[in-house]
Amino acid sequence: MNNDFPRIITLLRKERGLSQKKAAEELEVSQALLSHYEKGIRECGLDFVVKTAEFYDVSCDYLLGRTPHRSGATITVDDIPEPDALGKENVLKGSLLPVLNKKLLANSLNIIYGILQKCGSKALTAQISAYLNLSVYRVFRLLYSANSKNPQGLFSSPLRLSGGRSAAAQEIALSNAACLTAGEDADDLQGLEKDRQPELTPEKISAEYPLFASSLFNLIQNAEAQMGEKKKGK
Repeated sequence: MNNDFPRIITLLRKERGLSQKKAAEELEVSQALLSHYEKGIRECGLDFVVKTAEFYDVSCDYLLGRTPHRSGATITVDDIPEPDALGKENVLKGSLLPVLNKKLLANSLNIIYGILQKCGSKALTAQISAYLNLSVYRVFRLLYSANSKNPQGLFSSPLRLSGGRSAAAQEIALSNAACLTAGEDADDLQGLEKDRQPELTPEKISAEYPLFASSLFNLIQNAEAQMGEKKKGK
């Protein structure tokens, strides 16, 4: 068995509001044995995994930490909808601010990934993507955890550890990316060759990304305002 199984069966039991004694009765094992399973002291057999999956209405893969989806579903590139796909999930009502910020971010990311594609470095793309993924993870987990009643079974990292660990992982990814863009190797990651280092100016960006450039420039301006920087010329 793995380290995920004890954590997940404990979280599922607590989500149901079940005592360890009651869950043990339902799963037809002793409370002492269930306690050992939840603490990872003992490993269970396949029959118990299947019975537990049926009881909590999740997949065995979910119990074993092989997928974040309770149904056991996996996702491919073709399954991922485009960011601007139509549908009720994409409709932001009310204030104009969420719509504006979403567009600034999405359009700016188009430029970032356009530049990464020209760099031709899988390692750099992976490190930048890791940093951005962790940014979304941290914000989502902050919102998700605002209500203490929301079940934490979606996550592998315990709540109290997730903030520091995700921040540390971000810094590692950003440090790796800084080395790679400077043409330096980071451990087993190869730095960019000089002819692959992007040559960028506002004019080039505007010419190559006419639809998205203004969004990036606005995002830069907003970010530096939040940093306390004054606009040039003032």
